[in-house]
Parts: sequence; structure tokens; C-alpha cells
Amino acid sequence: MYDRILVPTDGSPEVERALEYGFDLACAHEATVRILYVVNAASYGGLPMETAWEGISDALYDEGQNAVERARDLAPDDVSVETGVLEGSPNRVIVEEASREDCDLIVMGTHGRGGIDRLLLGSVTERVVRNAPVPVLTVRVDPAEATDKPDAVGTDSADRRITGVDSTDRA
Repeated sequence: MYDRILVPTDGSPEVERALEYGFDLACAHEATVRILYVVNAASYGGLPMETAWEGISDALYDEGQNAVERARDLAPDDVSVETGVLEGSPNRVIVEEASREDCDLIVMGTHGRGGIDRLLLGSVTERVVRNAPVPVLTVRVDPAEATDKPDAVGTDSADRRITGVDSTDRA
């Protein structure tokens, strides 16, 4: 069913929960996992003009390389892993990468952002779900809501729900 699974990472420990789902699915389907880090240079636009952009760009790229290498290290030995570090708007780059790399599924974490912050800024995950050319499995990674087994609810780009909730956690 799945040959190529895209798992974006931001380098945070919480995203490891989404990586686990991606690796588990890859094992079950003998799929390749593509781990992607997107350098969001636009979020650093408010820095003073005196700041050396080249140094910041290099540091951000190095951070991305470290993040995908840490993620690669978490992969089981029997899972084929590819990595990439790209620059741009995270939601756009993730959607484009899924198409360009012929991915069958995107597995990504949510950060549980809510309230006015989410309303004003939007969510990378939400934008990917709305625009992705393939199904998106979202994994709750909010540390405040963490349990032994993460809940996952998948949606495809047409907003149809795909069952992905582990019923063993339900009463």
C-alpha cells in the first residue's frame, strides 16, 4: 500500500512520536521513509540588518542536518531511510516534496497549538492536510497530552477521516 513515506521533522524530541509511526508503517509495508527538515528562513526576517545572513543560513542548515541525522539514527535497521534539508515555507515545501518524491503518505506531528495563536498564524500540519496530494497521518505530539501510546488520526487531502486511533487506550 505504501512505498514511500514522508516524515517532516523540526528536530524536536516530540516529533519522535511521528517518526515512530512512520517507521512502523515502513516496516509493515517494506517502504522507504524520507525524513525532511525545512529551513524556514522567513521566520528570521526580523533580525537586524547588521546580522550576517550567510552565517545564519549556515547555522539553520546545520541545525536541519543534525535533525535529520538524529531522526535517521532512530530508524530500525530494516527500514530504508532518505533525508533532505530544504529551504522555504514549511507547508509548501512538504507538499511539493511529497509530489516530487512520489510519496504515498505523509506522517507528521501536531503541536497542539490552539487559541488566538493558531487562528492568526495557522498550522503547518493543517495546511499540509488541506493541500497534500496524498493522505496525511497526523500524530499528536503535544508533550502535555502525551500518553504511553499516541493517538493518531489520519486525514487525506479531501478531509475524509481515516481510522488511525488505537482503541486499546479507550475505556
